[in-house]
Amino acid sequence: MAANKAATLQQEAKVKNWIIGISIVIPLAVAVLLFMPAKITTLGDWVYFLPHLNAVINTSASVALIVGLIFIKKKLYHYHGATMTVAFALGAVFLISYVVYHGAAESTSFGGEGLIRSVYYFLLITHIILAAVALFPILFAYYYGYTDQREKHRKVVKFAYPIWLYVSISGVIVYLMISPYYTH
Repeated sequence: MAANKAATLQQEAKVKNWIIGISIVIPLAVAVLLFMPAKITTLGDWVYFLPHLNAVINTSASVALIVGLIFIKKKLYHYHGATMTVAFALGAVFLISYVVYHGAAESTSFGGEGLIRSVYYFLLITHIILAAVALFPILFAYYYGYTDQREKHRKVVKFAYPIWLYVSISGVIVYLMISPYYTH
């Protein structure tokens, strides 16, 4: 029994190291892609469809997060786990699509003026900051849920869920606000 517990703790330590590493590397890689001076132009014009796809993915992830909350409130644990896995998978697909787009296309400037400009930049800045830190609690929440460590899962979800939902919804709102200014 003690050997099993030691092996479990050792495995969990490895997973935690991976989560910490991923939570650092991905935001840094995204920052590099956003600010790199030359974009990868060999991908072609199809990449200009990706912001529209990303909005659909974020909308779907938001719906999955809300449905997952409804399922957990009703103690439908299996359905909750399934919908959260869908949200997690959508987040992974979104991240790949986001990285490809920003590696290949120049950023679009927001053209709105007045109060709407302030609202846009508030949403964008809070979205970016929270997206950069969201991965850490989301990965831990998903890991604890997946491994049925419910007490640890509940503690992390108190932070992870509202951040994740805000990032997903604000991403869609930011897209809707900037989409009239896309040139492709």
